[in-house]
Amino acid sequence: MTTLTTPPLISFSPSGAVTGPHVAGDLPGPRSAELLARQDRWESAARVYPRHLPIALADGDGPYVRDVDGNVFIDFLDGAGVLPLGHNHPELLRAAARQLGVLTHGLDFPTPVKDAFTQAQLSMLAPGMRHRTKIHFCGPTGANAVEAAVKLCKIATGRSDVVAFQGAFHGTTYATTALSGPVARKDAVPGGMSGVHFFPYCGPGRCPEGPGPDGCSRHCADQLERALTDATSGVPLPAAVLIELVQGEGGSVPARTAFIRRIRELTRALDIPLIADEVQTGCGRTGTWFAFEQYGIEPDVIVASKALSGIGLPVALILYDAALDVWEPGAHIGTFRGDQPAFAAGVETVRIMRRDDVLGNVRARGRQCAELLAPLADHPWVRDVRGRGLIRGVELADPADGRPATEAAAAVQALALRHGLITELGGRGDAVVRLLPPLDVTAEVVGTACAILRDAVTAACRPRPGAAF
Repeated sequence: MTTLTTPPLISFSPSGAVTGPHVAGDLPGPRSAELLARQDRWESAARVYPRHLPIALADGDGPYVRDVDGNVFIDFLDGAGVLPLGHNHPELLRAAARQLGVLTHGLDFPTPVKDAFTQAQLSMLAPGMRHRTKIHFCGPTGANAVEAAVKLCKIATGRSDVVAFQGAFHGTTYATTALSGPVARKDAVPGGMSGVHFFPYCGPGRCPEGPGPDGCSRHCADQLERALTDATSGVPLPAAVLIELVQGEGGSVPARTAFIRRIRELTRALDIPLIADEVQTGCGRTGTWFAFEQYGIEPDVIVASKALSGIGLPVALILYDAALDVWEPGAHIGTFRGDQPAFAAGVETVRIMRRDDVLGNVRARGRQCAELLAPLADHPWVRDVRGRGLIRGVELADPADGRPATEAAAAVQALALRHGLITELGGRGDAVVRLLPPLDVTAEVVGTACAILRDAVTAACRPRPGAAF
């Protein structure tokens, strides 16, 4: 087995608190293997993470998780981004526990804690947006919130089509699969939703349409403008344009600023609602509460979920311009849209974010990640090192033909896990190794994690093209 040079830190302090990663023996360990086998026997074939990260989790503490065999890992998957303050933050636990003894489920009835949560979310918007924004609580997932946003825009505009972007991921429900880029997922759902038009997404690296970086923003935006203003283009004026400011599952791809601003100018001129999918980037992940703030725009609809409760309890909502508030009573509901402990923890999350300047930490640790991972850009198997704030990605490509290096990325993920770091794969061909650290992660933990990842890339990606892993 290939070994890395990064030494594991001591895993437990004398008090029993986790202080660093530590993995002993092969993975999965015997207890994890037993639970993984039971899962394989009883759970659906749709499960994902345990196939690539073969561990069974026991408990968590801040940026760490421990498996049932006692191995400790730095968790830079972070519940797919739902734990902005890491595992088991004591203040969030107390807030949720207090609410458990008061009221747990409230449908869409007003409650004191729901009102506090609503005001906390509105308070994170710029003053110019705050006074004209409405909130709609959806079902418990981000995909449901995306569907609610599209549905609202269709009702408000009376139009039926939607514009989305190549490489996007908005969920795996029937409608959000149609709104997402991966073709294989669409092929698995016969008769998918019609009326979705995909256009090039302008991010870092090579322009999907050929021009270099300087012309990419203009070229990609021009394509959309021509399609929406040419009466013979075959693309009707849509009900909405749906976009991620940073494509998350698409490979941690930040959009170019000029591109986003052109999209906003175009949609405003044509009276098309712009939906910003901030399910993964919201609640501070990029260094501002919402990623769109860094682009100098204001969308008409914001989709948020994942990190809203701060503790992994489900909340999903859309924030939208009051001019779009055309819902009839019961037009879009969800039984589990009134999770009171999630609201209580979410209020506490906003308070802690402000008190501890967590957004400042995101920006500082994001710069640290960029600096520590920058040397990988010179590796022959690395196409790009990118991200914004604490959503980071290392894209791997075969130097012989430029194709996504799927096997190499899987090898990097496996080696990193063996040395105590949990990462995620995404992007085209699952060839992007992605990092989603807790937003309050320390410089020490980031340093250890980046060292493990650098060594894993070096060990897994041989300089000689086509070498075995």
